Amino acid sequence: MKLFEKIPNPREIRRKLGLNQQEFWSRIGVTQSGGSRYESGRNMPKPVRELLRLVHVEQIDLSKVRREDFEIVEYLKETHPDLYKSLRKAVRTKLEAQDGSVEITAA
Repeated sequence: MKLFEKIPNPREIRRKLGLNQQEFWSRIGVTQSGGSRYESGRNMPKPVRELLRLVHVEQIDLSKVRREDFEIVEYLKETHPDLYKSLRKAVRTKLEAQDGSVEITAA
């Protein structure tokens, strides 16, 4: 799923993750009633859509992410692109090998 891409069906994502509306939407700062409206087809603002993608599709724990992490990644990409590509490939291989991972793709 690409950056700012329309979320095909947030209800489907929530159900695949086995979460109720309260659990799912509160993780990105949206009330249950607001999330219910998005699941019913109301237009979702870009910031909410992006948080949903990061937290529920990409499975990123935002409480662990720091600005310095992004700076390190950018530095590595600029100064050691071969190492960056090698590490990226290793991480993808590791993630693909993990059991029980939930993969959600755009329709």
